[in-house]
Amino acid sequence: MADLALAKLREICLALPGATEVPAWETSTFRVGKIFAMYAQPSDSKHSGGRPGVWLKVAPGVQSLMLADRPDRFYFPPYVGKSGWIGVWLDKRVSWKEVALLVEESWRLMAPAKLRKAYDDPKHTKGRAR
Repeated sequence: MADLALAKLREICLALPGATEVPAWETSTFRVGKIFAMYAQPSDSKHSGGRPGVWLKVAPGVQSLMLADRPDRFYFPPYVGKSGWIGVWLDKRVSWKEVALLVEESWRLMAPAKLRKAYDDPKHTKGRAR
């Protein structure tokens, strides 16, 4: 299950412009200059509670709403939670469409303005879910 979750997360993250995968802290991080997604391996129970997940940046004020609304789906990740990141469980009944939207939002928060502008150009949106 965890390998499938990482494979799907990798596919979503690397489809975004300028995204790269960089191994760090014995896991996969996805960057666009800055980290926009970090995989939480289930084998690292200290950071993941024994479940696969992803840590993503969210807009100010959104984290508390997500945690209150869906505590079965979202969690407060260690280290980065206090900086406005959210943990998303990648097991049980995962909505990969929802994960893709959250990954894209995190990418937008971390990507350089020039890259975001090029991504939003109508000439480049064909085939991209919005």
